[in-house]
Amino acid sequence: MTTDPLSLEPCPGCGRLYPRIEEPAHAYIGASPGCWAEYGALLALEYGDAPLMRWHRLTVDAYTAQHPGVPGRRSAQSVQVHLAGLYLTLERGLDAAAVARVMQRLADGRSHAWLEPPPLATGAGVAELIEAAGGPDYGARARAWAEAVWQAWAPHHSAIRAEAEAALTSH
Repeated sequence: MTTDPLSLEPCPGCGRLYPRIEEPAHAYIGASPGCWAEYGALLALEYGDAPLMRWHRLTVDAYTAQHPGVPGRRSAQSVQVHLAGLYLTLERGLDAAAVARVMQRLADGRSHAWLEPPPLATGAGVAELIEAAGGPDYGARARAWAEAVWQAWAPHHSAIRAEAEAALTSH
């Protein structure tokens, strides 16, 4: 089966081409409807396979940070909280439960400034994880994607680290 190239559209977040579909996308995550649907398929795979859930924290944070949306209160908070999740997981080595607690502190009643997104196209993403689901490379691909997204946001690392560290030590 071939796909008509005119029926594809680029995702404003990851830049990849997805089928143009008439389904809603997320309210503030900046993904095309086709990309959002593909991400939903990835989540279904993770929730349906316990070993894949080990990587769920990274895949959620990578996807959200890679699809920042447009300036607004909810999108600014989402990006900063999920970037903090990437930092705490990748650089601090915290487990998913500890990361979730810090992310909750960052989300509770705080105002977050909009961070100007860098170019966010990466060599890894949803399609590569779906392809790897059930195989031995899933975790490596999830981590590579998360690391690529985190590195793309390097101009904002110091601000994200400082905010995450402050939330880590607050109670």
